[in-house]
Amino acid sequence: MADDAVSIHQGSGTLAQAVLSSAPEGMLIAPVWKRVAAYMLDVVLLTLVLHIMTGQRLLITLPNFGLLTEGLQYSAGFIVSWIVFFIAHYLYFKYTGRNFGRSFAQRGFRIAIVHDNGTLLEHHHWGPRAFGKLFYLLPIVGVLWFGLRDVIRGRSKESEYRTSLDAKNHTVAAVDWSLPSETRLRLR
Repeated sequence: MADDAVSIHQGSGTLAQAVLSSAPEGMLIAPVWKRVAAYMLDVVLLTLVLHIMTGQRLLITLPNFGLLTEGLQYSAGFIVSWIVFFIAHYLYFKYTGRNFGRSFAQRGFRIAIVHDNGTLLEHHHWGPRAFGKLFYLLPIVGVLWFGLRDVIRGRSKESEYRTSLDAKNHTVAAVDWSLPSETRLRLR
């Protein structure tokens, strides 16, 4: 047993290189649990800020679907609350992406949203990505259909470890420190 030769097998590169032909050497794909945690943290913190800015009424109004049956004034307040909620989240994800290349929670979790080849997204990509993230916020269906579907896709080699949002926008969630140095320097 002690006389057996030790052999070293070189792998075929990183996981990103194994599933994405255009991935730069050394680029790692961010685990789906980090992506989910970052998204949830962004949503919770932004919702709390909105709740405070609306005089602590937003979190009382949003889940109260009974307001739709209480008359025009209550129905209008309910609808306006949901519109404010969706617009604020859209603007947050669009402009943090455009200005910083990722949201604040993604930055904290060291996640970068980049093209398949490891380059940063241009400004026009962030609007469609932000709009796509709004589907996760839909009551019940957002989590149970869109969210679970994308968690499963994010763990699947067949879908290249991408969510449907990534596939639609030709992006990948990478670990920021594994990106090429020219991309890391431009990532804020």
